[in-house]
Amino acid sequence: MGSLAAVEAQPTPPAVRRRAGDLLLWAVVAAPVAYAGLTPPWPRHAVPLLVGSLALLGLAVAFGRRWPLAALLAVVLGSLVDGNFVFAIPVFSYLAGRRSAGAGRVAAGFAAVAVAGTAVNLGLLGTNPATWFLLASVLLFAGVFPWLLGRLRRQQRALAEAGARHAEAEERERRAAVERVRLRERARIAQDMHDSLGHDLSLIALRAAALELATDLPPAHRAAAGELRASVATATERLHDIIGVLREERSGSLRPAGESVAELVDGARDAGLSVELRSDPAAGDLPPLVAHAVHRVVREALTNAARYAPGAPVTVTVDRAGGEVAVSVVNGPAPNGPLPGPASHGSGLLALRERVRLAGGTLDAGPRGGGFAVAAHLPLTAPAAAADEADRPDGPALPTVAGPGTGRAGGLTSAAGEPDDGLRDGDGTGPADRPGDAARRLREARRRARRSLLVAFGAPAGLALVLALVYYPLATAGAVLDRSGYERLRLGEERDALGLPRRQADPPAGGAPAGCEFYTDGNFPFAEPTWRLCFADGRLVSKEKIAQ
Repeated sequence: MGSLAAVEAQPTPPAVRRRAGDLLLWAVVAAPVAYAGLTPPWPRHAVPLLVGSLALLGLAVAFGRRWPLAALLAVVLGSLVDGNFVFAIPVFSYLAGRRSAGAGRVAAGFAAVAVAGTAVNLGLLGTNPATWFLLASVLLFAGVFPWLLGRLRRQQRALAEAGARHAEAEERERRAAVERVRLRERARIAQDMHDSLGHDLSLIALRAAALELATDLPPAHRAAAGELRASVATATERLHDIIGVLREERSGSLRPAGESVAELVDGARDAGLSVELRSDPAAGDLPPLVAHAVHRVVREALTNAARYAPGAPVTVTVDRAGGEVAVSVVNGPAPNGPLPGPASHGSGLLALRERVRLAGGTLDAGPRGGGFAVAAHLPLTAPAAAADEADRPDGPALPTVAGPGTGRAGGLTSAAGEPDDGLRDGDGTGPADRPGDAARRLREARRRARRSLLVAFGAPAGLALVLALVYYPLATAGAVLDRSGYERLRLGEERDALGLPRRQADPPAGGAPAGCEFYTDGNFPFAEPTWRLCFADGRLVSKEKIAQ
C-alpha cells in the first residue's frame, strides 16, 4: 500500500501534461466542425471533407507549439473550405501570440491574408463591399485581437519572471551585504587580535630570550626561560593560524574540536557511506592550518559524494611526501542518481578552493571514470604570499560566489571538463544576474507589458477605423441620394427622369419587395440604406425613409 501511494503521489510528467492539453485543445476546436459534419443534410463528399478537416485541425494542434504561425495560417485556409473553422481562428491566434517570440512574422502573415483576401473577394469573385467588410471584421476581431491578447499575456508572464529574478537578485545582494558586514567585523576582530596579542606575545618572547641569555642566572632558570620562549613562539604561530581561519568566508566551527580525518571517515561510514581510508601514518602530524585544510577537503568531498553519488564506493587517500601533503577523494558513478534537492551553484567547491589557496595549495575537481574526484596538494609550510594575504587587514579575498550550498555541478570543473566559475543560472544557461541587470530586465519587461496592453486594445480600434475608412467609399460610391435630392422626387414621375444615382445600396436584412430600390444618404461608417423607392410601370409610386 505504501509503494502504491508513493506511485500515485508522483507528479504528472510535463510531456504527458502537454499531450493531454493538446488532445483537449483538438477536441474543443474540432467540436464545431464535427457537429456540422455529422448533422444532416449531408452534402456530397461529406465524409472525406469531415475527415480532412479534423486531420487538418489535428496537424495544427500537433505542430502549433513549434510553428504557431503555420498552424494559424492552416486554420485560416481551412475556413475557405469549411466556415466552422472560424471558431478555431481565435484560439490559434491567441496561441500564436503566446508562443511566438517576435511579432513581425505573425503581423506579416495577417497582412498577407488581408491583402490576398481583399484581392480575391473584390477583384476575382466580385464580392459586394458589405460581405468584404464582414470578412475583414472577422479577421480583425477573430484573428488580430486574440493574437494581441496572447502577446499581452506573454509579456505579462515575462514581467512576472523578471520581477521574480529581480527579487532574487535583491535577496542575493541583501545576503551578500550582510555577509560583507560579518566578514568585515571578523577581519576587524582578527586585526585587533593581531595588533594587541601579537605585539604582547612578541614582547614576552623577547624578554624570555633575554633571560635565556643572561649569564647571572642559574642554568635551570635559563632552561625555563628557553621553554617559555618556545611556548610563546608556538602560541604566536597558533594565533596566526586562528586569525587566518577567522578571516575566512566560512569559519571552521562545523568541525568538532580535535577531529581527525580518520574520525571524519568513521563518522561517514557509520552514516552509511561506503568509504575506504588510505592514509600515510606520517600524515597524522600536520601543521594546524594544513590539517584544517585537509579536514575541510575530505569533509566537503564526502558531503558531495553522499549527495550526488549515494551508494557509490568512495576512496580517501592522504599521503605526506616531499614537503607536502596530498589528499584525494574519489567516488564511483552513482548507482541511482543524485539525491533530490535544489540545484547547486558550486559555491562549496569555490569556498574549498579558497581555503586550499590560503594554505598555499592547489585544488582540482572534476569527473573521473564515470564518477568524481577531488584532489588537493598542500605544502607543509605556507608560502610567504599566502601568509601575507592572511595578514591583510580586510581579510583574504572572498570567493566569487557567496551563500550556502556545496555541489559538483557548476563547481571548479564542469561536467564537460571545462573550467567553470560557478556563476551560472539555476538552469545553467548563462551568468547569474547582478542586481543592476535584474532591475534593467524588470524595467524592460514592464515597458513591453505596457506597450502590449496599449496595442492589444488600441490596435483593433485603429484597424476597425481603417476598415471603415476603406469600406465607406466602396459602399457609397455612386449610391448616395442626399436628402434634398430625395425631397425633389415626385410620385408619378418616370424613373429615367428622376436623376437617381447609378448604383443602388444593398437592401436591408429583411429583403426587398418587388419593384423597390434602395439608396443611402451616405451615413458613416456603414452607409446603410436610407431611402426606399418603389416603381410600377417605370413610374415612382412610393417613397419612404427606412427606420434606422
